[in-house]
Amino acid sequence: MNEEQLRAALDNLAISADADLTLGQARAIKSISGHVVHLSLPFACASQHEHLRERMSTAAGLALDVRIDVKIEAHVVQAGVSVLPHVKNVIAVASGKGGVGKSTTAVNLALALAYEGARVGLLDADIYGPSVPLLLNVNGKPALNAEEKMIPHARYGIEANSIGFLIDADSPMAWRGPMVSQALQQLFSQTAWDNLDYLIIDMPPGTGDIQLTLAQKIPVTGAVIVTTPQDLALLDARKGLKMFEKTNIPVLGIVENMALHVCSNCGHEEAIFGTGGASKMSEDCHVPLLGRLPLAMDIRVQADKGEPTVAAEPEGIHAQHYRRIARQLSARLAVLPKDLSHKFKVTTA
Repeated sequence: MNEEQLRAALDNLAISADADLTLGQARAIKSISGHVVHLSLPFACASQHEHLRERMSTAAGLALDVRIDVKIEAHVVQAGVSVLPHVKNVIAVASGKGGVGKSTTAVNLALALAYEGARVGLLDADIYGPSVPLLLNVNGKPALNAEEKMIPHARYGIEANSIGFLIDADSPMAWRGPMVSQALQQLFSQTAWDNLDYLIIDMPPGTGDIQLTLAQKIPVTGAVIVTTPQDLALLDARKGLKMFEKTNIPVLGIVENMALHVCSNCGHEEAIFGTGGASKMSEDCHVPLLGRLPLAMDIRVQADKGEPTVAAEPEGIHAQHYRRIARQLSARLAVLPKDLSHKFKVTTA
């Protein structure tokens, strides 16, 4: 088999079993020399590399020496918004309604991306009700670097910052909209993020001041909508999705949380919030359903202990749900237009 035949045999292979992006679509095959194939993958999926190697050898009909690099690129954001030099991609995790498990989902997705090999940060944008300090079991004001920027806390392999690190846990945030918007911008731009592939922003519920600030002032690469199957949650989730579309922020997908209740004693599954709602929303809005998460006691207990599921049991069944969603999410982001602005220098005469 010559190089052209080998490339043809490999191009149609999906990079990850749970993502549609193929080696050919990603232009991932950089060189072929005999049985040695060099790949450059555009998204985080470290747990799938060995399986990919096996599938490539099977497709080729011979034992290949597959060498894999991962190069996550920065992608285009909404027009007129300045990007941060040390953050490649910003992903907003949002919901239309509170109480759907958005913060728990955001934290576990951030951890899942890190476990898949990416450099990840987490920004808690819920100024009125910050959850990240509890979910990560981290407290204390961030230290400042020489440039007077906040050094994010490091926990479970990710970086994190939150207004909750700066205020007393029992202090109410009696701030008006402009102050909240300014606080979000400062948390974003005045944190010394360290060369991140992805910055996950845990948004507050709704479509108010913070959401508008995010759309107008912060360079968002894409958004994820978290909902439950319940009609009330879906109604507000659709509003959140439409808001991102109106502000030209791509919606990367929908996550259906609490899809099934799993009994902690017998394992019986019951759809207590209904079924099919997120699937219908996905079809109606032409946005993929990235995955469905259970309403499970383990997830709640681990979150309350400050040991999120992906960190507590990275190979467990619930963590695997989050990791599959994270791989699909990063694969979806990888096909968005790349930001090439850093390759051009504008000079004036």
